[in-house]
This record gives sequence, C-alpha cells and structure tokens, in this order.
Amino acid sequence: MKKNMHYLPPLVVVAAALFLPAATLFASEAAATANHALAVADAAHAAAHHLPPVWTVVPFVLLLLMIATGPLFYAHFWEHNYPKISIVLATLVAGFYGFFMDHGTHKLLHTLEEYISFIALISSLFIASGGILIKIEQRGRPLVNGGLLFFGAILADIIGTTGASMLLIRPYMRINEGRLKPFHIVFFIFLVSNVGGGLTPIGDPPLFLGFLKGVPFFWILSSVWHIWLVTVFVLIGIFMVLDSRAGEGKLPEALEGATGGGIKIVGSRNFLFLGVLIVAVFLDPAVISGFPSLQDMFHVPFGIREVIMFTVAYAAYKAADPVALKGNEFNFEPIKEVAFLFIGIFATMIPALDLIGAYAQAHAAEFSVSRFYWLTGALSGVLDNAPTYLNFLAGSMGKFGLDIGSADAVREFSSGIASPIAGDQPSEVYLLAISVAAVFFGAMTYIGNAPNFMVKNIAEQADADVPSFIEYIYKYSLPILLPVFLCIWFIFFNH
Repeated sequence: MKKNMHYLPPLVVVAAALFLPAATLFASEAAATANHALAVADAAHAAAHHLPPVWTVVPFVLLLLMIATGPLFYAHFWEHNYPKISIVLATLVAGFYGFFMDHGTHKLLHTLEEYISFIALISSLFIASGGILIKIEQRGRPLVNGGLLFFGAILADIIGTTGASMLLIRPYMRINEGRLKPFHIVFFIFLVSNVGGGLTPIGDPPLFLGFLKGVPFFWILSSVWHIWLVTVFVLIGIFMVLDSRAGEGKLPEALEGATGGGIKIVGSRNFLFLGVLIVAVFLDPAVISGFPSLQDMFHVPFGIREVIMFTVAYAAYKAADPVALKGNEFNFEPIKEVAFLFIGIFATMIPALDLIGAYAQAHAAEFSVSRFYWLTGALSGVLDNAPTYLNFLAGSMGKFGLDIGSADAVREFSSGIASPIAGDQPSEVYLLAISVAAVFFGAMTYIGNAPNFMVKNIAEQADADVPSFIEYIYKYSLPILLPVFLCIWFIFFNH
C-alpha cells in the first residue's frame, strides 16, 4: 500500500512543469504577496486592463463537459486518460498566458502558489484522517444518520470540510451497509462537505481568505449561525424523510447485534497530526505579523505552512496504524483524482476569473445584494469558490468606496459602518450574502468543492451507488438545494 506514496512528489513536479513560464520568475524576484490565494484575486483585479479574449474560456468549459460526460459515455477512456486531458488543457491556457498576456507569468505564478497551498491542505487532511478508523456499533437509521450528519456539519467548522468528510464518510457508509442509497452519499456531500463549513474561517477556504483579508474571526459565526442552523436542519429533515423510506435493508455480518451504539476508534494518535494541521493553517504572514515567508526569502512557490503540511502528511502515513488503514481500505486514488483534475481546473479557470473579476469591478455600482448572492453562488458551483469570493468581495467593497487591500477597510465593511448608500443595504449584508453563497453553493456540483470529488471516489471504490455528475445536478442539487437557497435569498437578502 505504501507504494502509493509515489503519487505525491510527481504531482508537485507536474504542477511546476505545467506553469513553467511562471516558475522562471522565481529566480529573479520574490512573490508579490505573502498570501498565495489572495494574490490571485489581486492579480485578477489588475487584469481588468489586460483581459484575455473570451475564447480562452473554451478549455475550461471543455474540461467541465468532459468531467460531466466522461464517466457516463466513455468511462474506460476517461478513467485512463483524465490526467493527460487535464494537463493538456491546462498547458494550453498556461502557454497562452505565459507568452501572450501582459503580466501573464505573474498570474501563473500566483495560481501555482495557490494550487500548491490547496493540494498541501487537502492531501494532508486526507492522509491524516485516513489513518483513523471509526467503528460505530449502531445500525444506520434516520435518527442515527441525521445525528451523524449534524455532528459532521459541526466538525467541518473545527477541522474543515475536507477533514470532516474524510474522517466520517467511511463509518457513515459502514453503518448503512446493505441499505445505502445514492441520496445517502449526496446528503453527506451537502451537509458535511459543504454547508457544514460555513461557520468559521477553518471550515471552508473562502471564509479563511476573508479572515486573512481582515474579516474578524468570529464575525462569521455571529452573523451566519442562524442561516447555517436553519439550512442544516432543513436539509437533515429532508434527508430523514427519504431515509425513513429506505427500509432496513440486508444487515451485514459486521453489524449483527450492534445495538449498543458504542464507538471504537483505531489509530487515535492521528488526531495529533490533524491538530498540527489545523494550527499550521494559521502560520501565515497575513495572520502572524513578522512570520517568515519562504516566498520572499528563497523565491519558492510555497511557504512554511505547506512544508509543515506535506511533512505531516508523510509522517501521518508512516505512523498510521496498519489496522486502521486496512479497515478504511485506504489508498491514494481519491486524492490522485482531485490533484490531477484540479491542476486543470486551477489553470483553465484563470481567464474565466479574470473576466468575471473585471465585470464585477466595472458593474459593482449597479449590483444589488441579490445579484451578488446569485452570481457568487452560481459561479462557486463551477469555479474555485475562494477566488470567486474574493472577486465579488472586492467588487462589493468598491461599491462603498473601500479597498480590499486594506484590513481596516475590510473590518469597516464587515461591521456595517461603511458609508451607507441611499436606499441600499448595509455593507455587512453584502459580505453575508457573498459568504453564504460561496460556501453553500459549493454543494451544487461535484467540482464545487474538493471534498465532493473525494467523497464520490471513496464511495465508488466501496461499490456504493453514486450519482453521475449530471444526475447529481438534475436529480438532487437542483430540486433540493436550489429551493432551499431560494428561500435563504427571499428571507435574508431580498430587500
């Protein structure tokens, strides 16, 4: 099993080679900012005067179409070639930016930094949680499953949606073995992999980037909790109705006589690794003043945070209990799929983000809260929700005459004391709408958030009945999530 570790170093090499034009800049100058993902948004704003042609969005659209249709219509070809397809499409966009766009190499540099930060976090959480085997001595029933999903939603705010998803998906499937239906996996993605992470900056990347920009840590909890709680309870209520109709199913041998409801944990020492990872998230110059930046000192596309995360990932795997790894049927296929596909997504979405950022900046004055909510949500379902969040945050702040580059301005914006616009909503309502939409709408598609894909892959490896990309949207997210999100808009943002 340990031979699978060979996936991780090549992925970093592939990413670096993919953005080769940007990599050459490291020899001549330091990164322009201490925070990786924030720089992507800043560059997007500057690109308003150097916009790519619309046709450069074609590789991104093509990649999304192939992700949606590949497993359905040409599964064998897709399974064996998706890494090549993703890299080829990414290389097309990277080559265009590297050779034909003003400051294109800088944009590629920032995107490379963001990708390494992204893969460091999700791979380390995936590996550390994979060494923890949780055995719940209870049969899956509506009340038990609903309680587990609620616990997972809370846990997502403590260890992130990726950590909570990887920790709970296997025990969740085990207690429902013999009665597991597609909606079980879908609602797990809805609640644990997305909506659950909407209360703290640790929960989901967009909120963490907002925190780095100056949004107070507890502003999210104090402002979003009522929307979060209602949404979670409504989704769990819908789930329990569906689950009550699923029946008992065939009871597997492993659950025979399991009525006591006890919980056994194998590999508990890996919780220490998870703790280190959560602390490492905050080891950033934007959080700790004066914290050293490897980008500035050595001109490399990663920081101390990423070094710690990769180191913890290696140590957690080496120190993992073999019984826990075997019990979880742990392998690197889920993180391999996410890593390769998101190389393509990160690179090909650069032109889309540039165009969206320019549009938001140019039209912010005429955007209402409703428009910010729906645009942020719709794009967060198919783009990386972190830079989408920052682009619309910058646009909404510009409407109030504030600059996203100033932490004091961001705090003023979040407090609602920004200069009011006659007949308009307070500034904090804009931030609330953007924050809720960026996190919640990530559940609309499998690519809306990285844990979605990982949960899907783990469930498929366990031979669970998992909806296809298209079925997930038309059968579940559109008829279930969209009405819920419409109600959120009508109650909280339609003023």
